[in-house]
Amino acid sequence: MNQTKFYRPNVAAVIVSSDYPSVKKVFIAERSDLAGVWQFPQGGIDEGESSEEALFRELKEEIGTKKVEIIAEYPEWIAYDFPSHIAQKMAPFSGQKQRYYLVRLKEGAVINLETKHPEFKRYRFVGIDELLGHTAHFKKPVYDQVISHFRAKGYL
Repeated sequence: MNQTKFYRPNVAAVIVSSDYPSVKKVFIAERSDLAGVWQFPQGGIDEGESSEEALFRELKEEIGTKKVEIIAEYPEWIAYDFPSHIAQKMAPFSGQKQRYYLVRLKEGAVINLETKHPEFKRYRFVGIDELLGHTAHFKKPVYDQVISHFRAKGYL
């Protein structure tokens, strides 16, 4: 029997500071529910919402600000499967299909992780070469693909 996989529509942000392009470090945050697991801000796209609208909403919900400017958008959706223990909690979704954006924090933007429903406990800006050393194993191939694309285009 052929079982169809369902992927949750999702948006993710690769954030650089307002010092970009002179400083090319990216924002990662440690999840509140998983010690030592760092990731980019991301979240589901609501019914009737564009990926750009979801991007700004998710940034406000997760890092307390939507004061960013879009530098670039990854040209296609990227799908990945959840590990089995996560897939059980996220049923009926087998994974996520994501639209990635490279965004720059606007001057004066303030990151505040103490949001209504905090997802992160701390954050930092890291160099591109150290990024994958902090991220969850199942996200590494996607992060590598996205970062490699933005590097090849001269953004990072």
